[in-house]
Parts: sequence; C-alpha cells; structure tokens
Amino acid sequence: MVHLIGWQSDRIAIRSSVLYRTRALDWNHSHNSYCILDEIYTNTTPFKDTAKFLRESRINKALSDQTTVYESHVRMFWKSARYDESTKMIHSAVQKKDENDKDINLGDNDNDPTIIPERLCKGLWFRMGFTGHVNGKFLKSLFSRPYKFLVHYVVHALSHWKGAYDETSDYIMNIITCLVLNRPYNVSQVLFDHMVDNIINEKYIMYPRFIQMMIDDQVTDLPKDPADVMKLRNMKVETLSRLDQYKLKKDETEPRAKHMFC
Repeated sequence: MVHLIGWQSDRIAIRSSVLYRTRALDWNHSHNSYCILDEIYTNTTPFKDTAKFLRESRINKALSDQTTVYESHVRMFWKSARYDESTKMIHSAVQKKDENDKDINLGDNDNDPTIIPERLCKGLWFRMGFTGHVNGKFLKSLFSRPYKFLVHYVVHALSHWKGAYDETSDYIMNIITCLVLNRPYNVSQVLFDHMVDNIINEKYIMYPRFIQMMIDDQVTDLPKDPADVMKLRNMKVETLSRLDQYKLKKDETEPRAKHMFC
C-alpha cells in the first residue's frame, strides 16, 4: 500500500498560486476524479444496485473521497519524488504502507495478485452485457447501463494518466473483475508501480487526489490557498444523467447482462 514518509512542512516551500502553476498539459482534469455514489442521487436511476455495490466495496473511499486537491502540494510531491530500487520506496514521498494506515484504504495486501487469467476477465465481462468482439477493445459503451456506470467510475477514479476515457486497460479490467467476483487484487501495488514508472520516465502530475489524501493524512499544517485548488472534473449528478441517456442505433437493442451478481 502507499504511504507518505519523512514529509515535514518546514522543509517545503509552499508558494502562492503563481509558483508551480504552469498550465502545460502535464495533468488531466478528468482522471483520478471522485465519484458521486450517494443514495439520494442514485436510487432513482438504473444504477441504484451498482452504486450500492460500490458504496459497500473495498475501494469505496478511493472512488468517492471528495478531497480538495491543491496544485502546489501535488507538484512539490512529484518534484521531490525519488525512487530507490534497493528499498522499493519512493523517498520523501511514498512507500509501501502497512495495513494499519487509513489514507486511501484500498483493503488489499502484499500477497494479493496483480495479474488474473484473461479468460476469467473476458468470461465475466460478457456476463456484464459486453457486445464487442472477444479479442477487441473493451469499451464501456458496449456494456449494459448498470455495468457501463461501474466501468466509467472505476476508469475515471483509478486510471493513471495514460488511461483512456472509454477503453479500459488491462489492470482496470482486472480490478473490476475482482471486485465483481469478490476476489483479492493488489490495487495498491498497481498504483505504486505506475507511480514508480512515472518518476523514472515522465514526471507527470499523476493521481493528484490520492497524493493529496496522503499528504492530508500525514501533514495537517500546510497552507491551503483557495486559488491553488486543482479543478478536477469530478463526476456528479450530471454524469448520472449522461450515462443514463443510452442511445441505440436503428434496429439495435440495448446490451443485456445476466442477473446482477456482484
């Protein structure tokens, strides 16, 4: 799991909104956004059962935590992050955490797998109403509405910066499959691996909401300027309405799933 270490507020020069606010395309405002799963918003939609399942799932906090993200905090995190191969740690930023830490709280452990059989994924996804080719791209638009809702939320909340909006990557397929089948999966390790790859190759502003959650969990006295807030495109009531507007082509029927089994 992921955890901040050695982060001291007196070592960090948090500046005004001018510094570290270059508006280059180094972060995506639609990734790592939070999801609205409240009963008051979802119980009158076709996603009622799926939303209830996600509220009760082990990744509920990672999906729905509405942490306010401050750009200078997140930029300082990635600017100072350094991966140490010998200790498997990201120094002055994050490390694999023990099971008592509660910042993101993904409910997994180091013994959980990060790879599951492709056949298991594909078999399950066809039960979820997928209408595409078995060896084609897994697009959320090709699922029945309740599962399109699930795929959409997981993609936007958990994908790293290279993830697409409609097409699901292999690890997102794995996460959803293990959630639905209630199987163990090491989500924390997958996120950690993408963070290490980002430090080595890109220095992109990845997982801003998760980074801020960890900072807030460890440091309580960092300045928080309202002008410094990162404007993530979070999923709200309008998202539910948009996902519910399933448009069929002529002579086409909506994908149908097996009885809700997750």
